[in-house]
Amino acid sequence: MTKLLITGGAGFIGSNFVHFTLKNRPEYEITVVDKLTYAGNMDSLTEVMDKITFVKGDICDKELMDKLVSETDVIVHFAAESHNDNSLRDPWPFIYTNIVGTYTILEAVRKHGKRLHHISTDEVYGDLELDDPNKFTENTQYNPSSPYSSAKASSDMLVKAWVRSFGVKATLSNCSNNYGPYQHIEKFIPRQITNILSGISPKLYGTGEQVRDWIHVDDHNSAVHTILDKGKIGELYLIGANGEQNNKYVLETILELMGKDKNAYEHVNDRPGHDMRYAIDSSKLRKELGWLPKYTNLREGLQATIDWYTKNDAWWKNEKAKVEAAYAEKGQ
Repeated sequence: MTKLLITGGAGFIGSNFVHFTLKNRPEYEITVVDKLTYAGNMDSLTEVMDKITFVKGDICDKELMDKLVSETDVIVHFAAESHNDNSLRDPWPFIYTNIVGTYTILEAVRKHGKRLHHISTDEVYGDLELDDPNKFTENTQYNPSSPYSSAKASSDMLVKAWVRSFGVKATLSNCSNNYGPYQHIEKFIPRQITNILSGISPKLYGTGEQVRDWIHVDDHNSAVHTILDKGKIGELYLIGANGEQNNKYVLETILELMGKDKNAYEHVNDRPGHDMRYAIDSSKLRKELGWLPKYTNLREGLQATIDWYTKNDAWWKNEKAKVEAAYAEKGQ
């Protein structure tokens, strides 16, 4: 069996990657390392704990990462601080985890000659104008606009430098906005779903014109496995499912799918420096590696996500009041 180390495997995308891999790729023996910050949730792995090895630890811990990397074959690096609003309040955790943590992993990978795949975000490219016909490609210049996206851009550059300077066997992917099960309820889609389920009015930042390129988390994770199988070392691949929609449409669709008046929401303060539009051109991934998404209809993906949060209220209910209180302090 191939030994697979997943960093940040108790977080949203990482935990889904664990579930996806166990279901679809039985040849992998999985170890998860996660610091279990507020965004890491052991409940996301409860069903599979008997099938994986779990290590609570910090990716910035040099000795720990050296040991874990030495014992594995492939590392998929999800671990990151990833909330824009939080990065505006306190940038340091983003600098520490996203930059120092990635450096620590790269040094261990270099020392032991292992294979690395680095997970990143389309937010490193900044944003596009609403009327711009272009999309982000692998050749788009980086232009991050927040401490979070700047730290992720820095981590990408470190990986590219270690590939070129030290011959590290790594690939990278930048993905559009993920949605699906196990996503922290501070995020836009699960926040609105759980608001409706809790009898709380959903919230829309500003006018809701900001456009995101939505992708179901299972499609993201199937793309990562495609890159692990077929990707060329040193290459960057953009992952997207042509899911461009503005926040207003997404919220109104959620309300409609949940049997509510599509206008039954409140406008709240926009967040500082809110990027206007992200759009991914995933042609390279599709043409060179043959990947295709499963969820090509956003409504179907949203319905599946609504069904999951409805059936799994025990996973999120204890955090709901705290999350909404934090948003209320910001007028959001």
